[in-house]
Amino acid sequence: MSAPVRSDQSEPAGERALQDQHLARARSAYARAVAACRSAGIEPDQAEIVPTGPAARAANAVRLSARSIAEREGRAPDPAADARCARNAAATAAIAAQAAHAHTPGDLADTALRTALKASRASAEAAGGPSPGRDPTLTARADTAEGTAVTAARRAGWTGTARARS
Repeated sequence: MSAPVRSDQSEPAGERALQDQHLARARSAYARAVAACRSAGIEPDQAEIVPTGPAARAANAVRLSARSIAEREGRAPDPAADARCARNAAATAAIAAQAAHAHTPGDLADTALRTALKASRASAEAAGGPSPGRDPTLTARADTAEGTAVTAARRAGWTGTARARS
């Protein structure tokens, strides 16, 4: 674990770039989650402190993810914390993908759900291991998986517009 950077110290080289990379992935996953929720007809006001169903669970996860991203932005870089933030956002997107898949199942939704789960796993791997948030191979793999998940979500129609159930 690295020591925190004091305000009178310069940031370690590359840590700002890592933060930018992890938070870009977190924002992308968050946007996927919001779009999947909207496509499934899940509104933010459905969030519950103790979720009692899939819609409440997805809405609450989106709320918590937004808070986590806002918390990390503007802070001193901490690759482990930034990678955990991205991991949590990817997990949120996977929860929302499950809800969107249940709302409008089909081949494209199947693919979007699978890629959301893969992106969540890849992001978890990047946040873990012996060098949390600092492994360039795991971070690149998570970035690639996120890009694939974005494409699959768009193909499934999870663009943020509520869709009628078939």
